[in-house]
Amino acid sequence: MTHPEFGPKAKDACGVFGLWGDPAAALKTYFGLFALQHRGQESAGIAAGDGRSIRLHRGMGTLTSAFGPRDVKRLEGNRAVGHVRYSTMGASLIQNAQPLVANTGHGPFVVCHNGNLTNGPQLRERFEAEGSIFHTTSDSEVILHLLARPGPESVVERVAEACRQLEGAYSLLILTHECLIAARDPQGFHPLWLGKTEEGVYVFSSETPAFDLIHAEALREVEPGALVVLNDLGIMDARFAEAAPAHCVFEHVYFSRPDGVLFGDPVQRVRKNLGRALAREHPVEADVVVAIPDSGNAAAMGYSEESGIRFEQGFIRNHYVGRTFIEPDSSQRSLHADLKLNVVKWAVEGKRVVVLDDSVVRGTTARRRCAYLREAGATEVHLRISCPPIRNPCFYGLDFQSKGELIAAEHSLEEIRLLLGVDSVGFLSTEGMLGELCQPKENYCTACWTGEYPVPVPKNLRKKSCGETLPVVEIT
Repeated sequence: MTHPEFGPKAKDACGVFGLWGDPAAALKTYFGLFALQHRGQESAGIAAGDGRSIRLHRGMGTLTSAFGPRDVKRLEGNRAVGHVRYSTMGASLIQNAQPLVANTGHGPFVVCHNGNLTNGPQLRERFEAEGSIFHTTSDSEVILHLLARPGPESVVERVAEACRQLEGAYSLLILTHECLIAARDPQGFHPLWLGKTEEGVYVFSSETPAFDLIHAEALREVEPGALVVLNDLGIMDARFAEAAPAHCVFEHVYFSRPDGVLFGDPVQRVRKNLGRALAREHPVEADVVVAIPDSGNAAAMGYSEESGIRFEQGFIRNHYVGRTFIEPDSSQRSLHADLKLNVVKWAVEGKRVVVLDDSVVRGTTARRRCAYLREAGATEVHLRISCPPIRNPCFYGLDFQSKGELIAAEHSLEEIRLLLGVDSVGFLSTEGMLGELCQPKENYCTACWTGEYPVPVPKNLRKKSCGETLPVVEIT
């Protein structure tokens, strides 16, 4: 038997934040992005405008790496958009950092994009065949080309027309001199929220916790297939397509912050209930329940409460370990993983341990964590996963885009148990997972578990397929 190459856990595409009508727009966008840092740590950027000009700053790494003490102060204006990125299409390069900005015959457009476009490569090929020049390898750049093409003079109608030509996942913020527009794909794969500050300023964010930092109230999600437009006159709603909800359940399982609300459900409550359902489906005789921090914490508490098995803090996380960008061999990747967590030996030594994690993608993290428990003296290790086995690639914004990356794609549960070195393994069923959510089951995307893709995926679509030729001009 073979197993997938060692690698990190799944990653999401990006986080976006923006507001209109606040003199401190760039600063508040910076704070908002801090709350979204978990959604992307490869690059960060903010664009701000005053109706006459747009100023942009982007950099690699986290916000504190990308922005120096004076960078935010230079971004003058009362409207701004920001972006934190994890690359799922297009390499991790400064050229691919967002926001993306273009001067067109219809004025400047600034684009921030969360998600993956399943027809991005086809659109790019079409534009290049017509003579268009691309400066990035990101699928997001095709949105700028669509906005620049001949079409309606109205900015809102132009954005609506561009969205009608996009397929796949996109939560967008588009800034112009006239307005700030939020757009969400008809499936509403990834979240996008509208909020309002105490001063009456409207704000957009990928997740609700970003509103808390700037004392804003979460009002509602941007509807799938809808536009929300902000300008000096106020707020306007428009629609470019009928809603066909297919919300990404993995946002609940792993990606989103536990203190937020997502698709109508509080994230922390859902994760705890997933743990309860898992205890009902996969009970086991054990002495303690422990979690893989941080996303496994709530599920472990739910499993403990439902099963009556005592919860212990079995792992301590080192919060000062940042993302490692250059990991040339497996030994360095493993060392980086070892820096993140350490076992609390007294909590597991001589005990039968149930260890809770949110998911198993490639299998690397789970196998090493379970081995740590053995080394610390656990007599039995029973792995419980608060979602079903991931057997299919995702093309809508998650970083597993081929079956070869997935341990569950070609292995039975018994083979997975042996590969991970545990006494038993139990995954939550799809029915059990969907039963803990407030919307009808048909409103969620479960493609990575069931193979049923709500938006057709071209057969030749593969990871980083949207152009690989790098720009010849170095941008500093």
